[in-house]
Amino acid sequence: MSFDLSAPRPGAVEPEPWLRPEHYWPRLTEATADRPAPVVALGVEALAWNAHDLLRRAGGLPIRVASKSVRVRAVLDAVLALPGYRGVLAFTLAEALWLAETIDDVVVAYPTADRRAFAALAADERAASRVTLMIDSADQLDLVDAAAPPAGRPPIRVCLDFDASWSAPLLGRVVGRLGALRSPVHEPRELRALAEHVLRRPGFELVGIMSYEAQIAGVADRPAGRPAAGALVRVVQGRSAAELAERRAVAVAAVRAVADLRARRRAVAVAAVRAVADLEFVNGGGTGSLERTAAESCITELAAGSGLFGPHLFDDYGAFAPAPAAAFALDVVRRPAPDAATLLGGGWIASGAAGKDRLPRSVWPEGLRLAAREGAGEVQTPLIGEAARGLAVGDRVWLRHAKAGELMEHANEVVPVRNGEALEAELTYRGEGKCFL
Repeated sequence: MSFDLSAPRPGAVEPEPWLRPEHYWPRLTEATADRPAPVVALGVEALAWNAHDLLRRAGGLPIRVASKSVRVRAVLDAVLALPGYRGVLAFTLAEALWLAETIDDVVVAYPTADRRAFAALAADERAASRVTLMIDSADQLDLVDAAAPPAGRPPIRVCLDFDASWSAPLLGRVVGRLGALRSPVHEPRELRALAEHVLRRPGFELVGIMSYEAQIAGVADRPAGRPAAGALVRVVQGRSAAELAERRAVAVAAVRAVADLRARRRAVAVAAVRAVADLEFVNGGGTGSLERTAAESCITELAAGSGLFGPHLFDDYGAFAPAPAAAFALDVVRRPAPDAATLLGGGWIASGAAGKDRLPRSVWPEGLRLAAREGAGEVQTPLIGEAARGLAVGDRVWLRHAKAGELMEHANEVVPVRNGEALEAELTYRGEGKCFL
């Protein structure tokens, strides 16, 4: 690892260089000038600032790093070396097995049907002690047993995925579901029933609960130029957060203990009568909701990843302002008009519902925009605007991806830049020959 993310020393020169874009972006250009485009750069000062700001927002709760939003082993190592970060939230079991070679606490964030990976997990006692599977159905346990019968394997660690979506009421009627279509386990009694089923199954060990509030953590509450929409989002998120905090507390209590049935019907958590599961963790939150989730007493750890790189989808939140740590540069290869410059490549579109917010955003030189009829293309991306008049063939333009880790799927390496100087390049997952999704 060629860098660390310790807090900047008092008196450090320009501790927040990204606040002066006229210096920040040209220095990235100079530092990476000897590398062919496309080049992905990582501002170390910005990454460190983001990492420490996430810890501040977490209020003392440990943060599990979402690897999907990073996809660079060296960055995972650097973040996990900071006090306050603990464990990884992986996105596939194959990835988790790979990470578990050096990381001793890896939770797979999503259910899987990878039978080969199940067999590999069951055949490796150390991996089985380090990796936790995510489930929301007994059917997922059946897949594990089919790949590796319980009698011949070490116990498989299991986490329950509790649905955090909100069914929005209006005039006594439910008008829509807000949140990701994830777990079917929405009610505390359903979570309790699934926990009891896991405990009855040989070969499994229940260790945690997770619930991700996508409608709060992943939706900007102060969209630029849309104050009315932002006000509505804040109201909806506040109501959703209040509903979830109550329901999640009851659900966690229901798994931790057998509560009085009558009290549970009143949605009141009561003292335990007998233990059901000694949970190691209750995970919640995301980059956009750390403060809210940390305030819930049933939560023992948070999850975050995107906030480390600061992609542009996180520019419009009121509670925090991440630094643009990760960005990519492309070469100008054509000048089709005086106010247009065409880049080679650039069609690095973020996942999710298709829309303009999923497109990369040009950030330097300032004053450039995508051509409406072409957008960001696989082999060429025209940019238009007055700033294009000052560009020549061979110049570079910096862009920010809409999301975080997905950027790394387009490059074999990332170049850390500290104090305007390039450090040793670090391999991305792709550079290490890994493609998990």
